[in-house]
Amino acid sequence: MSEITPQGVPDTVAVIGGGTMGAGIVQQFLTAGANVVLLEATAEAAQAGLGRVAAGLDRARDRGRIDGEPAASLARLGLVTDASELPDGTGLVVEAVPEKPALKIAVLTAAEAAVGEDTVLASNTSSLSVTDLAAALKRPGRFLGTHFFNPVPASKLVEIVTAPETDPDVLEAVRGWVGALGKTEIVVRDSPGFATSRLGVMLGLEAIRMVEEGVASPADIDTAMELGYRHPMGPLKLTDLVGLDVRLAIAEHLASELGDRFSPPELLRRKVAEGRLGRKSGEGFHLWDKGDKA
Repeated sequence: MSEITPQGVPDTVAVIGGGTMGAGIVQQFLTAGANVVLLEATAEAAQAGLGRVAAGLDRARDRGRIDGEPAASLARLGLVTDASELPDGTGLVVEAVPEKPALKIAVLTAAEAAVGEDTVLASNTSSLSVTDLAAALKRPGRFLGTHFFNPVPASKLVEIVTAPETDPDVLEAVRGWVGALGKTEIVVRDSPGFATSRLGVMLGLEAIRMVEEGVASPADIDTAMELGYRHPMGPLKLTDLVGLDVRLAIAEHLASELGDRFSPPELLRRKVAEGRLGRKSGEGFHLWDKGDKA
């Protein structure tokens, strides 16, 4: 392993993709003291990712979750637009691009070719087969899934997903890194939807069917789960936060793998077709203002 200790994170971490999830992962490793490189497709996208990280660090400071000024953390963040620019000695690469197998394979294989043989590669996929992604790599033993949750800085869980060829030493190193981030890990064997997406999507789909059938309003369904079952967020509010388009894509994938019980309700398909994607569009199952926080 390169530059790791049981108590710490790698000295240098690369994150591919600076969207909501990628920016949160960058922020988490910066807060833990790592040097982080954000890889994006264009300079404009990289700057947008930097803006998300900076805004997240500002929020963390304002809420008393980090010591010091965000500028000190941002000074350890570099931006690149090609995998060949990833620095020597990168200990971990986390891929956080959209849930498209071909795209994930493209960025993972490019990263693998650019970094050292000891570098650990990880995917933030929430539903795609880690085994299939590993099959495209020359060193599949150094690859696994690290499924972070949104919002990354506030979430306490990381779901580690192992493929059949994942090296046990790699798994133990990643478990240590997750602990150094202040999070709790669970380890799941690669299977469709893993543990969290499989259960969470099923609950969300049933809640959508209840709205579709007029059983109760979205607000009342969410309140039922928040107060009756102590869920921190109701399933429809969570669907809005994740994005209805993202949830639809995951449901379609799970339906293809596990059967009709994961078939997306027509109401979900209709909302996505109409562009009502949740918080990012201003409307999903609830109405959102730009300043709203879930």
